[in-house]
Amino acid sequence: MAFIPLADRVLIEREEQINTTASGIIIPDSAKEKPLQGKVIAVGPEAKEDGISEGDTVVFANYSGMEITVEGSEYLILPSKDVLGLLK
Repeated sequence: MAFIPLADRVLIEREEQINTTASGIIIPDSAKEKPLQGKVIAVGPEAKEDGISEGDTVVFANYSGMEITVEGSEYLILPSKDVLGLLK
């Protein structure tokens, strides 16, 4: 990957949402909310000090960060303070 976050920034790839409910109803893309968790792809040096490392699955605040496109893939870059926790 060609993107390296600076300072306390974290690069996250959002996890895909399931398109159907438990009862089989298909949810259209226009009605879905963006997921609030994802996989950490790259970490800035100060974010590593906060205990976040590449490969972690994290939960982050709604409406936080900035969406970017790198090499044709969409990612979210946000400060480590917007990461609410790690999923193990």
